[in-house]
Amino acid sequence: MGSYDGPVKQTNEALGANIAKALLANGYKSAVYAATAEEARALAAALIPDGCTVGVPGTVTVREVGLIEKLAEKKCKVFHHWDPALTSETKPGRLKDENSADWFVTSSNAITVDGCMVNIDGTGNRVAGMAWGTGKILFIIGLNKVERDLERAIARARNVATPPNTVRVGMTTPCVKLGYCVDCKSPERSCRAILILERVPFGREAHVVLVGQKLGY
Repeated sequence: MGSYDGPVKQTNEALGANIAKALLANGYKSAVYAATAEEARALAAALIPDGCTVGVPGTVTVREVGLIEKLAEKKCKVFHHWDPALTSETKPGRLKDENSADWFVTSSNAITVDGCMVNIDGTGNRVAGMAWGTGKILFIIGLNKVERDLERAIARARNVATPPNTVRVGMTTPCVKLGYCVDCKSPERSCRAILILERVPFGREAHVVLVGQKLGY
């Protein structure tokens, strides 16, 4: 029996190319499509110069593509607050280091076909870095996060991305038990700050690598 992957690959290429075109129209300096995580890692590493500082906030995608290890090979200083050695006293400083690095590398909870991104945060550090970090920014986004419009993108961020992220950090909000958002009043609620990026904020140099694989939540 022959392979049925061809039509999927062709569809992903078309989708990736069209979203990249929309992102360029929205002010991103570069937007490209990569078929695999390996290609995405190579493209990202080519953008980021050797020896610079890189902030990596809470993002499963960036870790899945192996970019942190690649940046270490490039002698970059990587700041990330998922470091288990951090304490409650040292973690706030690391969050600031992430957002003030030469590059801020993250993903997005959802992206629309016309190039709008939606992100939900509990602490707010990640959405703050996206909106007003001091350095350049790079988004690495799997096509599994694509939605047709903004309403569906917001729904995805709440119902698809947030429950597993909440499970990951060991919280006990209703979405952990139900698997979807109920707009809870829990003190552990991680849906606290929502950022919609319709265009690149003034003064930012932003890049996007879209990936034809399921990555992150």
